[in-house]
Amino acid sequence: MQEIGELAIRNGWESYIAYSRGRDGIKPCTSKLVPVGNKWSVAWHGVKTRLLDAHGLASSGATRQFIRRMEQIKPDVIHIHNIHGYFLNYRILFDYLAKCDIPVVWTVHDCWLYTGHCYYYSYVRCNRWQEGCHDCPQRGLFPTSLWHDRSEQNYEDKRKAFTSMPKDRLVMVPVSEWIKSEMQQSFFRGYDFRVIHNGINTEAFQVYDSTEVRKKYGLGNKHVLLGVASIWSKEKGLDDFIQMAERLREDELIVLVGVKPEERKRLPGKVVGIARTENIRQLAELYAAADAFINPTWQDNYPTVNMEAIACGTPVVTYRTGGSVEAVTEETGFVVEQGDWQGLLEAARQVEQRGKAYYQGRCREYALAHFKKEDRYADYIRLYDELTMRG
Repeated sequence: MQEIGELAIRNGWESYIAYSRGRDGIKPCTSKLVPVGNKWSVAWHGVKTRLLDAHGLASSGATRQFIRRMEQIKPDVIHIHNIHGYFLNYRILFDYLAKCDIPVVWTVHDCWLYTGHCYYYSYVRCNRWQEGCHDCPQRGLFPTSLWHDRSEQNYEDKRKAFTSMPKDRLVMVPVSEWIKSEMQQSFFRGYDFRVIHNGINTEAFQVYDSTEVRKKYGLGNKHVLLGVASIWSKEKGLDDFIQMAERLREDELIVLVGVKPEERKRLPGKVVGIARTENIRQLAELYAAADAFINPTWQDNYPTVNMEAIACGTPVVTYRTGGSVEAVTEETGFVVEQGDWQGLLEAARQVEQRGKAYYQGRCREYALAHFKKEDRYADYIRLYDELTMRG
């Protein structure tokens, strides 16, 4: 979000960044900052979420104050990323947006905006969001509600608020073709959709010599199957990796990054668990050291880890899950059916047999053509220009 703002400034725009004062950090930037709420409003929002399943329906005062600030700024375009962060009231916000005659761009990072509660539903195979949520099977997951199930009313509240936006003033920007196709079956059907994939820093994530990182983690000359996640869970495929470990040959090793101490206790001997790398360069070296990057995710939009691996010259083997397949071509990896962990292992061995050298250059070339963050940010600037008839 901030980097899009930086590029907008270089293209003659003014940029303002609104963020949760009580929850989110912000990096130094040249955009003007608009903090919203405070730690107390965030805390109260958390209480309403946990007790009443009313996420996005607190922070009334903070939202009204934010709207007053927007009325002073008089923006030409309003660009929404995530509003489900314990800091905005979406009914109050969209009551304003529907009437203010300003074009709105909404980047869709997950499914929360068209469900009655959850931010992903693939793992539990729930399709209630297509007609109206109720009896939510994921009430206990983010945004967690401890007792109350308000999913039916949440769905209706979101539908009324979000579809109050005139269709000619709201452009939905899903970050994957998958979530676009899902949203076209939701109450957003009929709105304007423009897919803009996420981008990454292809200078930070590139092909590196892997000698030092192999030495650091004791990988030797083993064939390395790498997995990376900020939080490991069943949905991210931790159990699938544990099952794969039982079938590894002597010359194969699984390396998992992002492993917590309690998770490390579950890992078999042929799995190396790393809590976190020391820096981005070391993570990129691990990507580059791997023979294959394995992503057994059961629900995902457009995983950044897939792009990072490919940019480092390593092919991706993933389940046919959501947008996880969209960065994978015949020359950048393999796709297997969801739950087929043996198929993941077989595909990784096909990579081993063909040799990393076959994939490295092809992956890097594909990454430079499709993943450069500067190119993806430029897509947004062109959209801003189109909506305001600039340029």
